[in-house]
Amino acid sequence: MLGLGSERRLKDAIGEIRAFVAKIIRDKKKRIFDGERAGEDLLSKMILAGHDEAFLRDMAISFVMAGRDTTSAAMTWLFYMLSRNRDVEQEVVRELGFVEDERLSNYETLKEMRYLEACLCESMRLFPPVAWDSKHAIADDSLPDGTTVRAGDRVTYFPYGMGRMKALWGSDRLEFKPERWFPEPGKDGRGGFKKVCPYKFPVFQAGPRVCLGKEMAFIQMKYVVASILKRFEIRPAGLGSPVFVPMLTAHMAGGFKVFVRRRQEPISVTSPKNRSNYQQ
Repeated sequence: MLGLGSERRLKDAIGEIRAFVAKIIRDKKKRIFDGERAGEDLLSKMILAGHDEAFLRDMAISFVMAGRDTTSAAMTWLFYMLSRNRDVEQEVVRELGFVEDERLSNYETLKEMRYLEACLCESMRLFPPVAWDSKHAIADDSLPDGTTVRAGDRVTYFPYGMGRMKALWGSDRLEFKPERWFPEPGKDGRGGFKKVCPYKFPVFQAGPRVCLGKEMAFIQMKYVVASILKRFEIRPAGLGSPVFVPMLTAHMAGGFKVFVRRRQEPISVTSPKNRSNYQQ
């Protein structure tokens, strides 16, 4: 690298981000070592574990980069798919009808939003936040199909393509069907959630490199989506088809422009409509 033009700007940007994060880490370490009670946050625990500053810096940047852009991209495509599938949106709204507003941020309540989770999985199957990813082999190996991999080789997999393969998802692979994530047909998300092999659905990777923030990502996305849909109707502002841009974090070109309207009939657990559709 010559360190000129875009290379220079990239180097400067990396330095600025590293300096910003390093200051946060130094401030946190000073407070802890000055006697302030360490919190339950991940940074505090890694500091107390004795990791050096470079490790802490790189881990912090990775968590922010991996957790912010990916979840926002996933939710963007979910709102788009719900706007195209109004019947699915209504099922999500009915599920939310069983949740009191004051319990919306409760962890166990969010865990029980199975139909919303199925919608998120189905949306990420079609529009994964990371369209492709690579691994480097540290030793000679062979893939299950017999392909030889030499030490140093880069092996790339393609979640975007895998999510649209007939061999993996059937003839209806291009349809948005949250029901495929339940063991039995039907839209009642209160039943068991189908366990899909992560090597078939590698949105959060698989094996020893599985995403550490998977559960946190689902909880965050459920909370944001539920908070919005309980209060507002989201409708696309344009008629054109969005463009999927598979960069480091895949996103929708230009974002998802929408009209937002407050729901005329608030969603509540006492709604007869909700009771009739979800009788125990």
